[in-house]
Order: sequence, then C-alpha cells, then structure tokens
Amino acid sequence: MTTVNSIPSSISTERHVPPFGGFNLTLLGIEMKRRLRNRRNVIFAMVLPVAMFLIIGLQVKDTPLDPSHPISAGGQSVSAYIMLSMAVYGCMITATSAGGAVAIERSMGWSRQLRLTPLSPAANIAVKIVGALVLGAIAIAAVYIAGYAIGVRMDVGIWVIGALAALLGSLVFTALGLLVGYLVPSENVMQFMGPAIAFLALFGGLFFPLDGWMKNVGVWTPTYGIGEIARSPLTGADFNWLALANVALWLVIFAAGAALAFRRDTRRV
Repeated sequence: MTTVNSIPSSISTERHVPPFGGFNLTLLGIEMKRRLRNRRNVIFAMVLPVAMFLIIGLQVKDTPLDPSHPISAGGQSVSAYIMLSMAVYGCMITATSAGGAVAIERSMGWSRQLRLTPLSPAANIAVKIVGALVLGAIAIAAVYIAGYAIGVRMDVGIWVIGALAALLGSLVFTALGLLVGYLVPSENVMQFMGPAIAFLALFGGLFFPLDGWMKNVGVWTPTYGIGEIARSPLTGADFNWLALANVALWLVIFAAGAALAFRRDTRRV
C-alpha cells in the first residue's frame, strides 16, 4: 500500500511576489554589466554619434545659427544645433539595443528561465528601460563633451533641457526595440534596426533641417518630435505641442505593440 505524505500546514505553497515585482539594484547591476560587456554595441553607441557630430559640427562651428545674431555677439553656432541632434541620435541607438538584448535572451532560453522566477514581466521590462536610460545618458555625455571641446557654449538650461528631452524621448525607441526584439529572431534584430534607425534619423531631421517633401514625410516620424523638443530652447521657437503629440502617439503605439508581442511570446513558450 502506497503512503502519500501530506504537505505540513506550516509550509506555504503560495508563490510570493517580491516587492516591486522583483525589481532591485542587484538585478539592475547584472543587466548593466551585461550591456557594458558588449563592447561592440557600447562603442557603436558612444563613438558613432560623436564621430558624426565632429564630421558635421566642426565645419559649421563658426557659422551663426541666426545670421542676424553673430556668434561674437553671444549668438549660437550651428554646431550647437547639430550637437543636440546627435545627442538624440545616440539615445536612439542605445535605446533600441534593448530589442537586441530581448531577442538574444529568447534564443538562449533566458526568458523561459525568468518566467520560472518570481520576477514579474513588468519588472523585467523596467530593468531594460532603466538600463537603456543609463546608456543613453552616457551617450549624451559623450556628445556634450565633444561639443564643449570644440567650443559650443550655451545657457545651462539649454544643455539640461536638451539632455532631458533626448533621454525621455528615447523611451519611444526603447519600446520600438522591445517590439522588434519579441518579433524578430536574434540574428536579424540589428540587421533590421540599423537601417531603420538611420532612416528615421534622416527623415526625422537629425542630420540636416528638413524642407519640401522630406519635411512632409518627416513630421510623421517618431524622431521628428523628439528632435524638435530637444532643440526648441536653442532655436527660441515656441513650444511645439504637435511635436509632443507626435512623441506621445508613437510611444503608445510601440508600447502597446511590445506588450502584445510579449503576451504572444509568453503563450508560445
């Protein structure tokens, strides 16, 4: 006769979710070490925006942004405009790298292992978002240092607002990276994201001001709104509510798409 041992009443079989869904500094530290260990992505995210800024910005460092207000009279150079654009571009690159990380985790079975832990999906996504923001801040700092080195001088408020706009706007591209990461196999993520980011930067007005038919196309891209907000304190333009609506709309679209893709991936695994 088989005897079935009952579980003592003192032992709970319930699965307790840790505070904040499992989000903690230890998990964030592991995520950051894994990101920084990928030297190719780090160098690409830090060096490329700085290199492009120097290639473009050095040529126009003595060109006033407003011809009626020369640099010698306290005006800003076109280099300042390019610097803020490249800071946004650097954040775009670092933000979308979250998609590559998700795709690699899925291919290695790490996502499956995480689902066996008390870590909630929201906390897992939050760790990747914070990691992307940290790398984005490093990318902004690298571009800003290069800008200051070649002579860019602005009011402190312009530096700060430009950095905050680029950093917070990068949430749009973090959501895009997560969406692609849950839809595309790991070996194809960066092959897809590389040209996509370059296209969005080009038609979003980060490499040069848009005009004509390119502007008609560019105003619908997610990059356009972020760039306009980041540069508005420098250009002195009135706050563009349409640019803010552009950022908010694309953030909702990409975040909703990433959530749906995540649920589909959870059901499949």
